[in-house]
Amino acid sequence: MLRETPALAADGQPYRVITLRNANGVVVTLMDWGATLLSARIPMKDGSVREALLGCASPEQYTEQAAFLGASIGRYANRIANSRYTLDGKTVELAPSQGQHQLHGGPEGFDKRRWAIASQNPTEAVFILTSPDGDQGYPGELQAKATYRLTEDNRISIEYRASVDKACPVNLTNHVYFNLDGNQTDVRNHKLQLLADAYLPVDESGIPHDGLKDVANTSFDFREPKTVAQDFLSDDDQKKVKGYDHAFLLQAKGDASKVVANVWSEDEKLQMAVYTSAPAIQFYSGNYLDGTLSRSPQPYAAWQGLALESEFLPDSPNHPEWPQPDCVLRPGEEYVSLTEYQFTAL
Repeated sequence: MLRETPALAADGQPYRVITLRNANGVVVTLMDWGATLLSARIPMKDGSVREALLGCASPEQYTEQAAFLGASIGRYANRIANSRYTLDGKTVELAPSQGQHQLHGGPEGFDKRRWAIASQNPTEAVFILTSPDGDQGYPGELQAKATYRLTEDNRISIEYRASVDKACPVNLTNHVYFNLDGNQTDVRNHKLQLLADAYLPVDESGIPHDGLKDVANTSFDFREPKTVAQDFLSDDDQKKVKGYDHAFLLQAKGDASKVVANVWSEDEKLQMAVYTSAPAIQFYSGNYLDGTLSRSPQPYAAWQGLALESEFLPDSPNHPEWPQPDCVLRPGEEYVSLTEYQFTAL
């Protein structure tokens, strides 16, 4: 189902909202602005329905928040240090968006664009976007496609594809936030399992500084399920960024048939499993959500949602030595990244 809002976006056109449904009663909503995931309503065992995602009260409010709620991120998710990288002997200068660094594709990233709706049916929506040569400093024209599917086994499947006519790093993700308790509670009481043997320490700006580090015997070891709160702010790597906001190199190594993470609500009535073809996941514990518009009159506070963003490691264009596939997409190649979030009522 597609509807248009009375409110108009910055381009003078209405927001277009798409609703997906499956036979189990799961309802997912999306909009074309930012190819954004707005809502996921999950039927529970007791007959109630639980909202699993953070979101705003109306589509137009998404342009008034800076947390990237549910948005498609590009051309390059996460950070590129000093807004520059060198490729094939040439230095490329990018548009900075977080101090001197570029975050999430620049000040006018893909989250701030209207994507065209290429097709839609009751369980799938396809959005497309053209990013012109020089967009936010990136070379070449990029064609992007975002396909959202709601499956009969309660997965929100998100597949990003891209092609370029000049070599360019590409790293697309969705910045959805979860609170599986369905309300504005502290997400640090969720239990998390993250099947990763290494994480990437960062400085106060979120820029990697020392290379990958083993999670063993650190607060970053989520290989066995534990609450986010258990080791929260227990070391300097966390304190620099007010909690967890770090990339983890996944054991699955791009095998999207393998579970890479599990999350359980505090009341243990809803579980989410995560699958991805990406080499890494950025686990963000919502450290800077204070004041972000919510669906209620009360804005979100810090730590009321967590994000698990599938991606290449941050600042990868400047670190070809890292043990992951090359983040540079070249003409004639296709970028494909698949991530699935599967919900199970317990």
